[in-house]
Amino acid sequence: MERRTTAPRPGWQQTVEAQGLVYPLTRHPDGSLRPYWDESAYYVLGLDEVEALEETVEELHRMCLAAAAHIVAENRFADLGITDPRVVRAVAGSWHRRAELPSLYGRFDLRYDGTGPAKLLEYNADTPTSLVEAASPQWFWMEELFPGADQWNSLHERLVDAWREQAALLPPGVPLYFAHSSADELGEDLMTVAYLKETAEQAGIDTDWISMEEIGWDPLSGRFVDGRLRFIRGCFKLYPWEWLTTDRFAGHVLDTLDNGGGTGTTLWIEPAWKMLLSNKALLAVLWELYPGHPNLLPAHLDGPRDLAAGTGWVAKPLLGREGAGVTVHPPGADPAPRDEPCCYQQLAPLPAFDGNHVVLGAWVVAGEAAGLGIRESSGLITDEYARFVPHVVL
Repeated sequence: MERRTTAPRPGWQQTVEAQGLVYPLTRHPDGSLRPYWDESAYYVLGLDEVEALEETVEELHRMCLAAAAHIVAENRFADLGITDPRVVRAVAGSWHRRAELPSLYGRFDLRYDGTGPAKLLEYNADTPTSLVEAASPQWFWMEELFPGADQWNSLHERLVDAWREQAALLPPGVPLYFAHSSADELGEDLMTVAYLKETAEQAGIDTDWISMEEIGWDPLSGRFVDGRLRFIRGCFKLYPWEWLTTDRFAGHVLDTLDNGGGTGTTLWIEPAWKMLLSNKALLAVLWELYPGHPNLLPAHLDGPRDLAAGTGWVAKPLLGREGAGVTVHPPGADPAPRDEPCCYQQLAPLPAFDGNHVVLGAWVVAGEAAGLGIRESSGLITDEYARFVPHVVL
């Protein structure tokens, strides 16, 4: 693994915007606009590295499924902050009938520097973003500048295949709605949903648009409907389950949840069992089940324990996005647990390439490794100001 610098293409911003990346710049706290898509550098990986990472990702995915099974079997939902009995039943029911429920994709965030085993930082399995840039502009960038190279990137083909293979699980004779929140100001959620909608259409699935805020409830039929009162039988939503089960329509969601086979219910994608994988408590459960595994970092739910005197730790809220609420604690820091429920994971500082802290986003589609997106940050936490940097495989 190596970082190389290069000159950005003339008109790069217009190019990537035309390829679906309508958010190529990030506004920083000082008011300046700086590239989010940063092609002033790129990473080079060897084929042997990619093959090893693919095996790691698929093994981690299998381990996460085993951890989910353990959480359900041992009724450890409270460790994840899931205490509402109705939500517990919904998630458990979804897990038991998961073979009947479409499940598309997820993204592992990994610490990797090219010299040792990749370490799992978290699994974004419910509403992962940075998909568009990984699947599309990154590929076209490589084809234009490095036509003889390759890339860890079969995202588009695998997404289309996954939709095609799971089409029989969708409600028949009605469109599959694709929804994002209209509160998204940058366009990232919109374009992620638009891209996934496109892959579903290429698989032959009938689709339709709606925003989460436009979804209505018809009290007469007891169903979710669109603006023309058409029954929403199936919906892919880029909207976290922890919101869906706590907002003012949560009762209706749980009353009409399709966990397989219901004719008067709504099928949501990703399914409710993904709440088991998108929660940082999963990291601690994994460490309990697979202590000492080379691709895991020690993690606990009741405090940093021995990490305080040893390596230091990172406190991660059980639910969060883009590093929100994550704090870094060096060895010897006050080991008192935080007030809010957190996962306490061993501090493994992100590797620095030319002063840039790097995290690998390894994609999984239908349970198989499918591609890579690399982000850089100025600090140890990959936050909303991180930059996406393309890669090639030589």
